[in-house]
Amino acid sequence: MDSRRQSKVNRLLQKEISEFFQRNAHYGNGALITVTEVKITSDLSIARVYLSLIGTKNPQQVIDKVVEKTSSIRGEIGTLLRNQLRKIPEFHFFLDETAQYAQNIGKIIDNLDIPPEDNES
Repeated sequence: MDSRRQSKVNRLLQKEISEFFQRNAHYGNGALITVTEVKITSDLSIARVYLSLIGTKNPQQVIDKVVEKTSSIRGEIGTLLRNQLRKIPEFHFFLDETAQYAQNIGKIIDNLDIPPEDNES
């Protein structure tokens, strides 16, 4: 269970990182990057940032580019939040595959051959 402070920091980081990716679309190589969730540790030192990618054939390549640029992303977010957070946490970026998983489940359900139910009583 997150503390109230953790929840506030999670929301603040999610908002700022989302806006960062909107301003810096080149990080996505043409893909739309959405921050689906941020989970910060109880000591506020590490933030796990989950990204959803739309419009790319190779999402791992985009994540790798984001991970490579983590220090510059953290620096820019730190500049924006310098008056709100004492210390900017480390960012660990992960691919959120929830949307892809749901899409695959939908395809499986659509391909099921379910015979109609007999309504004879």
